[in-house]
Amino acid sequence: MGIGVSFMAEALAQARAAAARGEVPVGAVIVSAGRIVARAGNRTLELKDPTAHAELLVIRDAAAALGSERLTGCDLWVTLEPCAMCAAAISFARLRRLYYGAADPKMGGVEHGPQFFRQPTCHHRPEVYPGIAERESAELLRDFFAARR
Repeated sequence: MGIGVSFMAEALAQARAAAARGEVPVGAVIVSAGRIVARAGNRTLELKDPTAHAELLVIRDAAAALGSERLTGCDLWVTLEPCAMCAAAISFARLRRLYYGAADPKMGGVEHGPQFFRQPTCHHRPEVYPGIAERESAELLRDFFAARR
């Protein structure tokens, strides 16, 4: 298993843990210098916080762990295309790269919707790599929502 595959595997594990808590199964990890420095899954229901997306939680944890609000040189691995709110946080944190799994045509903010990083007002644009473990990420979401219908 390649290093990148193991990072996405951990993000998927965080997504499965979120699903087990009844949360929408999205998981994320932040990597610095080849090691995971933070990991998180969605906790919007648990925390009663609409901003408790996996991406925001993992950015907060990585910033605390590294002692800086700037995460330059760090990469974010997340199972779902970030929404506009999370894309803004990714930009503000100055993350170097974004790797994500499933596309989100309905709520995505990177390749869909507002395409945050393409806006002239976006001051930092990470390198973006979509479609990493896309099938597994999409299946987790599909199975989660099918069980609730």
